[in-house]
Amino acid sequence: MSATTTPFPKAVIFDAYGTLFDVHSVIAAAEQMFPGHGDALSQLWRQKQIEYTQLRTLADPAGAPGAHYRPFWDITLDALRFAAKKLHLTLGRAAEKRLMDEYACLSAFPDAVPALRQLRDAPSASSGSTSAPAGGKAVAGTAARARPGLAILSNGNPQMLDIAVKSAGMTGLFDHVLSVDTVRAYKPSPAAYSLGTQAFDAEPREIVFVSSNGWDVAGASWFGFKTFWLNRQNAPAEELGVTPHGAGGGMNDLLVFLKSLASPDRNSGTGSTGNPGGSRTRHSPGA
Repeated sequence: MSATTTPFPKAVIFDAYGTLFDVHSVIAAAEQMFPGHGDALSQLWRQKQIEYTQLRTLADPAGAPGAHYRPFWDITLDALRFAAKKLHLTLGRAAEKRLMDEYACLSAFPDAVPALRQLRDAPSASSGSTSAPAGGKAVAGTAARARPGLAILSNGNPQMLDIAVKSAGMTGLFDHVLSVDTVRAYKPSPAAYSLGTQAFDAEPREIVFVSSNGWDVAGASWFGFKTFWLNRQNAPAEELGVTPHGAGGGMNDLLVFLKSLASPDRNSGTGSTGNPGGSRTRHSPGA
């Protein structure tokens, strides 16, 4: 397919926790309760939360998917309890409830809502054309295309995501808020990523998946999505033999990357380059 006929992505799907919502916005409350330990508690809490999701899905027998599944809220609580014990912190019921309440209403990263609104309000690719309904298709035989569909695809269970989206001021910005609770398998299970293709009736290559988590980007890349690593922590690339199609340190970098996908010179390798583990926007040739 020539660069001039390459369509804009049919959908852009975002991971939620760590990508749109700052999982470490709990540090202030944790530090207030456990002076000198707030950051360590938050870091270990997050680490165990991810480990527990992956272990439960990995341990499911071949003929019994979801056998070890527990909702993300429950796993988040289990991870908090473990982290407190590991750090020798006394986590009473009041402290536990406060920290879990903080997690339910995590702060959105400052660049998240403005960028999402920009994507939501994006005009069709052809000037003066009429956009199709959200998630719809452009009229055959014309150059007009609707804005890309927008979605969250998260390990969070529906109740968590509903509260998080509302508290972050993101209501109405997404066509779909997808929870792995539907398939009872956590990312990076292919069953979890398939929720995105089903929601938009699209092939994986027609979707851009955005995550701040290197392991999530690897899983999404293996599934077949185009991927953008929103490397908010300026972390080194995971040693998994996977290179994301694009990477950058913030949502503005993502917007630049998305524009490049529809650019005539997108296959020429003229985009800015940088270390995938750094904060500069980068594009893989032909991404």
